[in-house]
Amino acid sequence: MWDELQACLPKDSAEQFSAGQYAAKLAPSLPKGALVLDLGCGSGVSVDLFRRIAPQVKWLGVDIEDSPEAVARTREDAEFRYYNGIDIPVAPDSIDMIYSRQVFEHVRYPESVLADIGRVLKPGGVFIGSTSHLEPYHSFSFWNYTPFGFKRLIDAAGGLELVEMRPGIDSVTLINRAYRNNDPEMNHWFGEESPMNREIDEWAKQGGHSVQEAAYRKLAFCGQFAFWVRKQG
Repeated sequence: MWDELQACLPKDSAEQFSAGQYAAKLAPSLPKGALVLDLGCGSGVSVDLFRRIAPQVKWLGVDIEDSPEAVARTREDAEFRYYNGIDIPVAPDSIDMIYSRQVFEHVRYPESVLADIGRVLKPGGVFIGSTSHLEPYHSFSFWNYTPFGFKRLIDAAGGLELVEMRPGIDSVTLINRAYRNNDPEMNHWFGEESPMNREIDEWAKQGGHSVQEAAYRKLAFCGQFAFWVRKQG
């Protein structure tokens, strides 16, 4: 896995990362009128994120019609579309950024959806988000992805390349939270270094390990990871 991922491991920091942080890093530089698509938008919560960090973009939310989160959606201040779980309802080469936070573990046919992501992204467009590695079942989730396996899926999609992958919350903390019926008192670990990630930071410090080695170790034991994919061309 090290050989597969090394070129995609961050060199600046091994800190715990999220899909929202990738959005904050990349979306502000999008041109005025750029189209951002939230794939698996659910309730539409990312509308507020993008209006804050990139008010110049146009936001579009897409989800399957029977998604529990989409069914519960009440907001009407943005554009939402339904799709069949494979064919994204936009024209080819029309999207500047696809954002997908903790969605791909729920996607029934990931290879097909990745191929369609390649179809709708503009050349040079980006696909950012996060998904599950060692996370327990939740909300009709189908899959967990090893970082190795996710990269191989991206490589096989054709025309897409994995630019970077960063660790999210550690698996032990995430499993413990789920075991405690999603204990809300543990939610703060999504926004700060979770206990095992802190332990790995100390391991790296004491052993003189590189940022990439620390990020790799966190990815090996993470519950979720964040990714940055680019369409070639």
